[in-house]
Formats: sequence, structure tokens, C-alpha cells
Amino acid sequence: MDRECALLLPGVCAVLAGSGSSLPDDTSLEKLLDWFTGITEAGGSLLEACPCLLKLISTVVHNAASDPGVLSFALRLTGLLAATEESFKTIQEHSVLNEVFNLQHWQEAGLWEDPCLRIGWIQGLRSMLQHPKALSFFVQSEFIDPLLQLQTDTSLFIAAAANQMLAHILLFFQSVPPGVDKKEKGDGMTPSSADYTAVVKSISGYLQESLVPKESKNVRQSLQTLKLLALLLAQAGPPLRDKLLQTVGDSLEELVAAGSSELTLPLMDVILSACSSSGTDERITRLLSSMLNINKPADLIHAAAAFLRRGHHDTVHTARAVRILLLPLDIMTGQTLLGSISTADEHQFSVVEQLKSKSSCISMICVCLSNTPQITLTPPDVLPCLPVSIVTAVLSLLKICSGSSPSSSTGCSEVSRNVIGSGKVQKCALEALGTLTSSPGAKERISEVFTVLIQYLENPDSDPTVLHKSYQALLKWTSVCTDFSFITDQLRHDLVEVVKKRVCDMRWEVKDSTVEFLGHLAGVCDSIKAAAEGRDASEALLGACSTTPLLREALQDSESYVRASAISALAKTLTHRWQQGATLTEEEPEIVSRLLEILSQDSEGFPRRAVVQYFISWYSSHSPPSSSSSSSSSLLMQSVRSVLSQGRADLDWEVKVHTLVLAELLLDEAFSGHPGYKKGSDSHHASPHAYGVVSEQAYTLHTHTATHTEGAESDLAVVVEQGVVSVLLSGLVDCDRPVALKACRLLITLRETVCPLSLGALDASAAMATVSCELPGCGWGREIIKILKMKKSDQAKEEDIADQRGLNGAEEGGDGVCVSVCEALRSLGLDERMEVLTQSSDHIHNSPLSLLQDILTASATHTKPGEEVIVDCY
Repeated sequence: MDRECALLLPGVCAVLAGSGSSLPDDTSLEKLLDWFTGITEAGGSLLEACPCLLKLISTVVHNAASDPGVLSFALRLTGLLAATEESFKTIQEHSVLNEVFNLQHWQEAGLWEDPCLRIGWIQGLRSMLQHPKALSFFVQSEFIDPLLQLQTDTSLFIAAAANQMLAHILLFFQSVPPGVDKKEKGDGMTPSSADYTAVVKSISGYLQESLVPKESKNVRQSLQTLKLLALLLAQAGPPLRDKLLQTVGDSLEELVAAGSSELTLPLMDVILSACSSSGTDERITRLLSSMLNINKPADLIHAAAAFLRRGHHDTVHTARAVRILLLPLDIMTGQTLLGSISTADEHQFSVVEQLKSKSSCISMICVCLSNTPQITLTPPDVLPCLPVSIVTAVLSLLKICSGSSPSSSTGCSEVSRNVIGSGKVQKCALEALGTLTSSPGAKERISEVFTVLIQYLENPDSDPTVLHKSYQALLKWTSVCTDFSFITDQLRHDLVEVVKKRVCDMRWEVKDSTVEFLGHLAGVCDSIKAAAEGRDASEALLGACSTTPLLREALQDSESYVRASAISALAKTLTHRWQQGATLTEEEPEIVSRLLEILSQDSEGFPRRAVVQYFISWYSSHSPPSSSSSSSSSLLMQSVRSVLSQGRADLDWEVKVHTLVLAELLLDEAFSGHPGYKKGSDSHHASPHAYGVVSEQAYTLHTHTATHTEGAESDLAVVVEQGVVSVLLSGLVDCDRPVALKACRLLITLRETVCPLSLGALDASAAMATVSCELPGCGWGREIIKILKMKKSDQAKEEDIADQRGLNGAEEGGDGVCVSVCEALRSLGLDERMEVLTQSSDHIHNSPLSLLQDILTASATHTKPGEEVIVDCY
């Protein structure tokens, strides 16, 4: 513990003990505990470093006026202090443990009803129970029964904490299995057999009695007991696990036979946890078989889904679960998914009856659909049909939902009516369809998939989310296509028309999804070529229809999300042309003009960020200048200067960071051939934002092969003229830390490249000194000038020289001045700034010292009525 903290802590303890009331910042006590926990985990002794803590606890506990929050803090702190045997002994000698955890005392004082106190009592005991002496104290104090009662507390948080506590006691102190080194468990961690046996006996008896609800009102108790049992069986070693299963086996069988719908999933968790830990226990296997043969269809579906999700490699039960989950789809669509002979026939009648209820039907079908991708990947000997049949069934279901096709199975008209127009089923079916692209034989249905998806896009009743998922599914199926010969002229025409219609939809969500689809489709084009036609995916799907005019129109949309998506889509659409060095089209200058207008005038941040990322994508993709692409390169470089100038002055910090990324690309191109230049000082990772031009990948600059015959000074002069240095200097003094941090990193990289300190580089440095940069006399320029003037002043004092004529002419709001770039780079104290920026403000504000000072300040202010209490962010 720091000396300053140790000096302040007694005062903080006095504040907490003296008032007994909670602090203005109600998180301060939690932060104190976090700090104390860190000290304990690092091996420090709190009692040795802070003997005042015991007095604090004793005073608070005996103060009848203490706030429940402070009492809870005292309980938890006591448990933390008693977590080691040595400290436990010290605390026990002072009789603090009995005072703090005395349940009768809290009940008589009328404080036990406060949930703060109950949770503090549980968590305090949990922290303390880390050694046998603590377990002996727990058993001798007869705390097990109150803890079991808290397992069904009215507060869900307290009930969950009690469950965790009970599991901790049994699992932490269980005997070490043979073959495990006792040193791993720790010296002295094995409790006396009497203490542990007493705990196991009490908890096992409670589990046995409370598993089966005696009345309907006791279902919640059974639910909590099942949660505890699942937690124990998942982690218990053989002796404890066998003991638990032997104790609760009959109760589990009785519970399975009772068939309570509310307990189906928790019961499956218990059985599956037992299966995972006990292997092929016959009793557990029998229970699992019973659960997969429940008479209630909805419970049966949920049980089968729970089994499949756990990924057990039990062929018999996996086959059973698969057939159960396919049965509703078989009934609904009329597709033969279960074969001519079905072991699920025994449930067919009851499932059909359940499907006639609309709410039950939608719920069951959605559960089945969410599991279809996993079903298609099961071994062929387990699957009752070909995987492609499941794809067909999902397509049939989508047709039924849209009302375009009735169910073909006899006598199921009542069932099919329940899903017509159901957005929930449509969304689940579209998600399932999108994940079935890798199913064996799925490509056989690709023509039908495209037809159904385009019909959904055309349907005027489709809500925005359904349309969005239709686009997503279409993209996923397009990505696995290698041959687009199945696309007929009619299908292509229908898709073109629906895209044109949806991009002008009244709902902005639909327009946004459509524009995103066009951009992603262009991205798919780069990796897929139609083998038969030699065309890319976009041309195969949309024909001669150019998406660029549609995206240009979307740039004018009133919704900022749509504008941002349109910019992103344009970048993806034009990337291939940029990479090929294609001739500039007539519309590209108009697009650039509009984008620069958005950057300078748009009131929303999303589109402005997307504009800068558009130019990042363009610059990182463009090919070396040639006669055919000279106009394109000229427009790019001209635009980049404008982007740098506008982006550095933007109010949005993300726009400024993206602008620095663009500046870094220019630095990479200018200096990548120079020794000492470290390209990509912190990797040009794209923004994770949804509207990023290039998502989840690094920007790769197409480096142009060129010889640097004019030396590094000419390259430095170029980046100065482009405005790169101005962007870096303005970013360095920016108020947003991410901006300043990135700018500082880039400036250090530039300094190490053009202003090396080695003796052999003196001549080069002399040449570099002639390259200057103009600093404005206001804004960021004024801040840079102040820093340089301070550096000059320090040098003047050291050398008794007062020659600052160059900087003295730049007063606040005055004209700018020219400074040597190298001199500025050396005088800005970049390494010191980097150290501070890397630390952030947390090293000052997010510290124990700051916390203690806040508590003392808040206490002092609290005694002066009318004054506002202000605490810092920690």
C-alpha cells in the first residue's frame, strides 16, 4: 500500500465510522472493496497495513444508526479480512466475527429485512470460506439453514448469491480426487471430515426434499434447487457427484414423471450436466430417454433443442432429438423429413393439435428453425432425410408464411394459417436459410432460393427487418455461387426492379438495407466470378443496371444512416475500378464533389466519417499512375488535400482519427523506401462501426515502385505541401485523447525518419532543416507555437541566448509563422507527451489515492449545507 494512502485511510475509516451514513457517491464503498481485494490477492495483509479497519467494523456494527449500505460494506470487508487463516485467527481473537455475522442480532435490530444486509452477509461469508477454520466457524454457527432459506429469497440477486455460495462450499472443500497433486489444492485446505460431512448432509437432504414441489407455489423453490444441482454436477468430482446423484435420483425420476412445463429446461440442464460428468450412468440415461419422450409437445421440442445444443455424441438420443425437432416442419410443410417409418409418429397427433394453437405453433416452429443448421450437420446415419430436404422444407415454410403457397400436407390447413404473415417465423426461417448454404446438396435448390428471396423483397407486406434478413440471405447464397447460369432474364429483371423500388422506400430502414445490400454485393463481386459467363456476381444478378446512380441518389437522402451507407456502398462498388486503374468516368467528379460537400456541411457524424473512409479506401486501392489513370490520380490527390484540411477541423473525434489514418497512408507512400521508416506504426485498422468503408481488415496501401533520387527532404516537402504535417500537428494538441495519441505516434515515426540523431545523419539533418511548415497564428497553430516558444525560452536560459524572433511575431490571433519541420519535431517533447497520453487520465483519477481524497472531501463538504458535493470519475 502506498504511503500516502496509508496516511489517509485512518481518516476515511473515521468518516465511515463516525457518521454511519452512506457516501454521496454510492459506488465509493464498492471501489474501496475492489482496492482491498486487489491488495489481498497480491499477497498483502490488510490487517497489518490498516489496523484501523477492525475498529471501523466494530464501530459500524454497534452503531444502531448505521446505513444498510455501510453495514453491508462492513460484512463484506470482514469476510475479505478473514480470508486467510492467520487473519481469521486475529479477527476471531477480537470477537469481531461473532459480532458481524450474528444473524439473531440483525433480526432483533430489524435490519435483516433489508436486502443490502442479506447480500452483504452472504458475500462476506463467501469471501471468508477459503480455509478449513472458516468452514468450522460456519458449521458451528449453524449458518447452513439460514443460507438454504435465502436460496428462495424474494430478491433474485440474493437467491442467486445463496446458490453460488452453497455450490462454493461443496466444491471448494470437496476431497481431492486420486491422481491430483494435493499441493494444487493448497496446504491446509482439506477441512475436517465432520465439518464437511455435516455440510454435505444438510445440503443433500435439502436438495432431496425441495426438488419435487409439494404445491404449485413451491415451483420456484424447485427451480432454484435445479439450478444449484446443475451447477454442482457440472463441476463436482466423482465422490461428491456420486453422492449427489444417489441422494436426488428418486426425486429426479419423480420430477420427470410429473412433467412440469416450467421445470423442463432446468431439469434438462441437470440431466445433461450429469451426463457430461458421469458418462454412461444407466439411471441418468433412462432419465434422458424419458425427457425425450414427454407427452407435452412444446416441452418435448424444448427438451430436444436443449439436448442438441449441448453437443452430446450420443447417437441414439441425437437421432431421437433430430426427429422430434423435424416433426413440426414435416407436419407444416408436407415435406417427407422423417421417412416412411417414423418413431415420432406416436407424437404426431399431439403435435398437430398443439400446432393448431397460434402462439404455440409460432413458438415451436421458431425453436425448430433455430436448430436446423445444426441438424443438417449431424452424421448421415443420424439424419432421417437428406440435408437438402431440410432446405426445401424451409423454403416451403417461407412460401406458406408469405401466403404464396398453402401447406401440401393433408389436414393441416388449420396449422398453416397460424404462420401466414408471421414476421417472427419469417425472420427465423430467413436466418435458418442463410446458415444452410454449407449443407450438403444445398446448391441444388439455389434457383428456388433466389426466387423465394426475391418474392420476399417484392412483397409489400414485408416489414423492414424481414427485408433486411432477405437481403442478408441473398448475399450469403450469392457468396457460395460459382455458376450464375440459373439466373434467368426474368429473375434478373425482378431483382433489378425490386432494388430500384426499395431504394426509394418511404421507410428509412428499408432504404438503408437496400443500399447496404448493393455495397456488400459489390464486395462479393471481387471474390467471385461466374465461371460460365465470365461476369462478376453483380453483373450476373443485376445485368446492365448500374448501381452507381442509385447510390448517388441515396447521397441526398434525409436520413444520415442512409447517406453513410450509400457512401460506404459507393466505395465498395468503385474499389475494383480503382485497383485496375480504370479511366475516370463522368460521374466520379460529381460524386467526389458531393462527398466533399457532405464532409464540410453535413450535421451528422456518420456520413462525415464515411466520407473520410471512402478516400482512405480509394487511396489504399488506387494503382500506380499511368496515362489512362492520370485524371483519376489527379482528382484523388486534389481531393485528399481537401479531406485532410476539412477532416482535421471536424468536431467529431472519429472523423479526425480517420483523417489521421489517411495522413498515415500518405506518409507510408512517401517514406516507405527510406531506411528507418516504420510503416504502419499502429496498423491502419478500420473502424468497427457498421458504416466503415473497409470493415474488419487492415488498409493495404498499393505501394508505388519509385526511386527517391531527390532525397528524403523532397519527400518531406511533398507531405508538408499535401497538408499531412499540419494534420499531425493539429491532432497533437487535440482535446480528444485518441486523436492526440495517434498524431503523436505518427509524429514520432516521422521524426525518427527525417530527423535522426545519429552522427552519420547530420548532413541529412542539415538538408532537412530547410523544409518548413507554416503554422497559423490561431487555434491549433497557436498551441504549437506556445510549446515551441516555451522550448526556446528554456534553451535561452540555459545558453543565455534570447533569439526568438521567428516565434515572437505570432501573437494570439496574429499572422502565422514558418518553422522548420525538424526543429518542431525535436522541440515538441513528443516522447514525454506519448508517455502521458498512453497513461491517459486514469493514472491520476482512477486511483486509490484519488478515491480516498474524494471520500474525505465529500465528508467535509457534507458538513456545510448548501454546497454541492463533486467527486471525480473514479
